[in-house]
Amino acid sequence: MGSFIPLLIAVVACATFVHSAPQNVSATSCTFTKYKKDEIKKAQKECSELTLNGIEVPAGETLDLTHLKSGAKVVFKGTITWAYKEWKGPLIKVAGSNIEIIGSSGHVLDGRGKLWWDGKGGNGGKKKPKFFAAKLKNSKIHKLNIKNTPVHAFSISGCEGLEIQDVTIDNKAGDSGGGHNTDAFDVGNSNDVTIKHCTIYNQDDCLAINSGTKITFTDNYCSGGHGISIGSVGGRDNNVVKNVKVSDCEITKSDNGVRIKTVYGAKGSVSDITYQNIKLSKIHKYGIVIEGDYENGSPTGKPTGGVPITGLTVKNVKGSVDSGGVNVYVLVENAKDWHFSGISVSGGKKKKTCKGIPSSAGISC
Repeated sequence: MGSFIPLLIAVVACATFVHSAPQNVSATSCTFTKYKKDEIKKAQKECSELTLNGIEVPAGETLDLTHLKSGAKVVFKGTITWAYKEWKGPLIKVAGSNIEIIGSSGHVLDGRGKLWWDGKGGNGGKKKPKFFAAKLKNSKIHKLNIKNTPVHAFSISGCEGLEIQDVTIDNKAGDSGGGHNTDAFDVGNSNDVTIKHCTIYNQDDCLAINSGTKITFTDNYCSGGHGISIGSVGGRDNNVVKNVKVSDCEITKSDNGVRIKTVYGAKGSVSDITYQNIKLSKIHKYGIVIEGDYENGSPTGKPTGGVPITGLTVKNVKGSVDSGGVNVYVLVENAKDWHFSGISVSGGKKKKTCKGIPSSAGISC
């Protein structure tokens, strides 16, 4: 009996020691404090909870979390970084069903965007990696602190039943450091996606929906970018956006507030869209802008109606536009069933001629 007690103490001490590889590949919980590609891949298949603590991912490699067991949990701790290389990324890739991605208190996912920023984003200069690619079903991403993404933050594609909540994306350093095309959330080919309670500082769209159905964006704060956007829609394999609700959001210090844009000469549809309870301040270009004339990323001034915008409700959108901007601008064709109410957007002195507003829409330029 006397020899048994010291042996028991020794076993407990070994069990609590944290290794850089999984503590025990047969256990349900595994922790990594150093990046080991093959061991992380193996751990995903065997561990129900995977903790990544303070790791640095080598240059040109994706932190690949696409082999997770159904129902798995991924926890980020400490500061996660990526070494520099010019490449397309993504820096993180996650796939699976019933997955939970969460950050612990004090963690940060640092994209080290300053190493890539050159004011050109995806339009030239250095080749910049996208940050986080998600292909998830019935899953949740929450409580992440993300800093300085090289270009786009979240690429949400092929998702079904995804909730993103309480995420902070802080690219404020890009305002003066050359950040560009730092979209927060790009959504495509997805159904039933909810994004809520997030805080965004960036230099491009806070939200951009290129295709998808049942997308909810609520109680989010967007600063410094291009506004909350649908589009541009058209010219892709999937050109349908349907059943979108944007509510209770604040947009400040951005080029645009509420924005919908469709592609010139393209085919598709934008329908059943609601923007409500949106607060605007210090908007530089357009408070509300809806255009059907985009080509190669820029407006042509001549709208086409192959991607009609129908079933649009915009209510309680209030706030200010800079004096050099435009309060409301609409340039579309084949639009119908629009309902605007409670619109109070002021300050913009610049005037532009609108076209295609449906009769009895309740809005004018």
